[in-house]
Amino acid sequence: METRELRYFIAVAEESHVGRAAQRLGMAQPPLSRAIARLERRIGAHLFIRSPRGMTLTSAGQTLLREGRAALAAVEAAERRTRRTIAAAGRASVVLTAKAGASSELMAELLDAYAAEPDAVDVEVVLSPPGHQGPMLRDGRADVAILHQPFDDISGFDVDRLNVEGQVLILPADHPVSRVTSLTVAEATSIPDLPLPRWPRLDGTYPDGPGPELRDLTQVLQLVRLGRAAIVMPESARVNVRDGLAVVPVSDAARVTTVIAWPPQSVSSGVAGLVRTASRLYGAPHDRPTAAGTERGPGT
Repeated sequence: METRELRYFIAVAEESHVGRAAQRLGMAQPPLSRAIARLERRIGAHLFIRSPRGMTLTSAGQTLLREGRAALAAVEAAERRTRRTIAAAGRASVVLTAKAGASSELMAELLDAYAAEPDAVDVEVVLSPPGHQGPMLRDGRADVAILHQPFDDISGFDVDRLNVEGQVLILPADHPVSRVTSLTVAEATSIPDLPLPRWPRLDGTYPDGPGPELRDLTQVLQLVRLGRAAIVMPESARVNVRDGLAVVPVSDAARVTTVIAWPPQSVSSGVAGLVRTASRLYGAPHDRPTAAGTERGPGT
C-alpha cells in the first residue's frame, strides 16, 4: 500500500464524498474513484457503503482510517525528524515537549541528571499548552514528551512512569474556601466566583464556559491572585504557589500519573539516554513490552 493511496482514501473518508475529496486533492473524480476501487480489491473488502448521498465507512474502512492516519503521521514524523537532523548539521540533539508550568521540579531534576551523563546530547525543551504534547510527539516536532494520565492520550507510545500524585485546587489565599481542609471535584468546580480556566483545543478554539481563556500557567496564577479564577492541578504544582495563593486537596480527584513517552520506533541514542536517566531516577519499569514480552527502551 502506497502513502498516496492512503491520502486518497483518507480524503474520501473525511469528505464522505468522492467529488469533494477529488476537489480537495486537486484531481479529477474518475481516477480517484478507480484508485479507491483498486484499494478495496487489494484489501479484499469494501471500505465504503455507497449511496446517492455520499460515502459511509464500513467497519473495515473505519479500521483503515484509524491505522492509515497513524501510518501517515509516522511517515511525516520521520521526514520532519530527518530535516531537523540535516538542519543541525548532523549534531545529535533531542526535542523534549511538556506542558508549560507542569512537572517543573521533576523536569529540572531529570535534565540536570541527564546533562551529567558522559554521552548526553543537547536537549531542546519546548513548552506548549495542555493537549499539544502528544500530537507534537506523533508528528515529529518532538522526540520525547512528558505526559500526564488520565488527561493525555498515550496510545501508540512507549512510556515510563515517573510519578503518581493527587490533585489540589489553587485559589486566592483570602477566599473563604481556602480555609477548608479538602474539597470534592464537584465542590472545587462549582465555586460561583472562581470559575475554572478554559484551555485551547488543538485547533485554537476554546470550549464554552464561564472561565477565562488561557494558554499558560503564568496567566492562570495571575488571575487566581486577582480573585478571578481557580484551577485544579497535580499536587506538584504547589511549587508554583507564592504569596496570595492557597492550596486545598481535592479528595476524590483522579490520581495523576506523569510519564515520559517516546515513539516505539525511535532509534535516537539521545532519547534512549534520557529514558535511562529517568528510569534510574524514578525506578519505573517500561509500560510497553516488546512482542516477546521483554522490556526495552528506545534505540535498543
